Amino acid sequence: MSERSTSHALLRRLGLEPPGRPAPPWTTLEWFNSVAALQPADLRGKVVVLHAFQMLCPACVHHSLPQAQRTQANFALEDVAVIGLHTVFEHHAAMMPVSLRAFLHENRIAFPVGVDAPGADLHDPIPLTMRAYGMRGTPSMVLIDRNGDLRLHSFGAVDDLVVGAAIATLMVENT
Repeated sequence: MSERSTSHALLRRLGLEPPGRPAPPWTTLEWFNSVAALQPADLRGKVVVLHAFQMLCPACVHHSLPQAQRTQANFALEDVAVIGLHTVFEHHAAMMPVSLRAFLHENRIAFPVGVDAPGADLHDPIPLTMRAYGMRGTPSMVLIDRNGDLRLHSFGAVDDLVVGAAIATLMVENT
């Protein structure tokens, strides 16, 4: 088997899509743990791990947010940017920014977290960034490569080893 076909087989096993689909911008209302609003374009040169979550989502609290914290702890900040996206599509009154601030503090979440902007249509509960990325719910994880292309989109829990292997693959790709 050639090196190229081995590489393509690994990408498929990890769920990585080929490059060429630019990551849409993030439409956010507010940012925590960041001095300024962030966009995928601001993070070019890094692999971006975007974790979409809700405070009242058990799988987010017990799996994806701890995974995001482990990811941030295990990869160099100059190589990997971990970003949270609080994307509320239910229980809006309970998940206001003041509640999120306390949640982030109590859970020691130090990576940047943006608050996804609600949709313009009052009858559509899906926030704007969630819709732009085609997320089906929370938790969702998106990997964006160093060039700003979407490479992985997952819904639900993803094993740490798979996430780490995918990030490492994107870190060495095209370097």
